[in-house]
Amino acid sequence: MNKIQENNGVIYMFLAIIMILIIALCYLIYRLIQSGKAKESVEEKFHLLEMKVNTLQLETLESKLNPHLFKNILNSIQSHAYQTYFALDKLANVLDYILYESQKKFVSPKEEIEFALNLIEINKIKVSPLFELKVKTKINEGEMLYEQRLLAPLISIDLIENAFKHADLQSADAFISVLFEFKDNCFYLTVSNKISDKKTLKKERSGIGATTLEQRLKIIYKNQFKLDKFVENDIYIAHLKINLLEYKTQMLAAGR
Repeated sequence: MNKIQENNGVIYMFLAIIMILIIALCYLIYRLIQSGKAKESVEEKFHLLEMKVNTLQLETLESKLNPHLFKNILNSIQSHAYQTYFALDKLANVLDYILYESQKKFVSPKEEIEFALNLIEINKIKVSPLFELKVKTKINEGEMLYEQRLLAPLISIDLIENAFKHADLQSADAFISVLFEFKDNCFYLTVSNKISDKKTLKKERSGIGATTLEQRLKIIYKNQFKLDKFVENDIYIAHLKINLLEYKTQMLAAGR
């Protein structure tokens, strides 16, 4: 009888240990589930906060960029009054784009290229008719993303204006070359110019455009862009590539 009672005691103890282990395991599983939910909540809040910060940064950058652009354009027209009528016609198109299209988060490559071409026409009044200004477009209009709004507005301003600012306009072999391309659902802009031997005076708040461009590209496109700037034989070359297909794919995957 004592043996039976002893065996029952062992069984009860064993069952009690198993129950304790089961309860402990259930508690751990519950804590893991709660921890996972908390982690997801924190990640979601972090993602929302990151989006708000990026939006704020972009709004701040754009508020710096637009007045800077207006000032450059108006200075160009004022200094060449004899071409004012032609310039104002182009300026009207540029202003429409800045006031209406640039306030949108994205524009199409088609809209941005048309804007940039008008901007170049305005900048033409800075140079002599004999100055070599080459503007080319190599565009496959049949590409599915050519008219989709995936491109940040005013993304081409800095590279173009930088060329006109630093080009050697007096040299016999001076030139500015601008090439727009759209192929394989990628936006390309290549700008090159002969560098002036004259040292440009550094103005207060100069360089806003260059900093703004790189910051905007990093915030919006992250690793879907490539910006190269280099000098070869006194020729400054800037090349921008934005892979809009990869960017759209990433946006869809993120549910945006």
